[in-house]
Amino acid sequence: MQYSDGTPMRLGDRVKLGAANGVVVFIIDTGEFSEGYPSTSWSYLKKGAMIEFDQYGLIHYTVPEEVLELVSRAPLGAAR
Repeated sequence: MQYSDGTPMRLGDRVKLGAANGVVVFIIDTGEFSEGYPSTSWSYLKKGAMIEFDQYGLIHYTVPEEVLELVSRAPLGAAR
């Protein structure tokens, strides 16, 4: 999964959609799931990523919106 500029999405990335702040909570394509978001509950979606926004709640993306802005990168190997 990649942002519209081609940057790979990482679990824990901080993002912005308009005025809403969000965090990537799982990426099905790479099999990465944060605590509280077990793969057994979400793998039925088959592909994409889930972002939890402070204003919108959970939004599942198979292709991220072009206006989705990466604010800060999660470190590689960040704790789940």
